[in-house]
Order: sequence, then structure tokens, then C-alpha cells
Amino acid sequence: VQLQASGGGLVQAGGSLRLSCAASGSTFSNYAVGWFRQAPGKEREFVAASRRGSSSTYYADSVKGRFTISRDNAKNTVHLQMNSLKPGDTAIYYCAAKTGFPIMSTMMNGDMYDYWGQGTQVTVSS
Repeated sequence: VQLQASGGGLVQAGGSLRLSCAASGSTFSNYAVGWFRQAPGKEREFVAASRRGSSSTYYADSVKGRFTISRDNAKNTVHLQMNSLKPGDTAIYYCAAKTGFPIMSTMMNGDMYDYWGQGTQVTVSS
């Protein structure tokens, strides 16, 4: 499966963005999907994940209540709605897909994913 992330941009603190991750070559509903981010000089960190075949979603504590991950199976796309953005959310955001039915701890570990998109830059100004 090939992943294409889009929707990043420059936004003021308190604003919103919606990221999209479009899949091609396979049906997205057959994969667990995660969003990760990496800020300059920092390690990659988990943001959110959606379990395959379930409504279960997981979020990093830093984004819980502000970000929402959702699937649009008809469009073979996963979205990350980001509200109340903060300067600390500035990073390159990546989507990733994993086969099987991983448990929550696995879904929060970027090293366990099989496929990655190219990333989209999100910049939040203060």
C-alpha cells in the first residue's frame, strides 16, 4: 500500500487543520493506521491511531481532546482533525499503516508499522 499525506500548513495558535492520508494499492480498512510527528531536533512521537475493523482509537495525552482520527472507507482515506492547535504541535506529520490486529502498545510504536507516507508540515505560530 502507498500512503500520501496532505493538509499541512501554517496556522495561528488556536486554529485548526485537517490532515488526510490517502491510500492506494490496497484497501485502507484492512490496516491499522497511525499518525506520528517529528519536530526539529526531537524524536518521532505517536499522535493517534485507529484500529482496523473497529471504532477504537488511541491518542497521545498531549493531543487528547483536541485531535480526532477518523476513517473514510469510501475514499480510502484517514483524517486527523486537529483543533486548538498550539505552537508545540509544530512538526512534520506522518501517517503509517500496519497489517494485522495490533494491540494498543504496538500501535503507539512507530517501529512496528509496515508502511509510511511522506509527511506533511504543520506549523503553528504563536
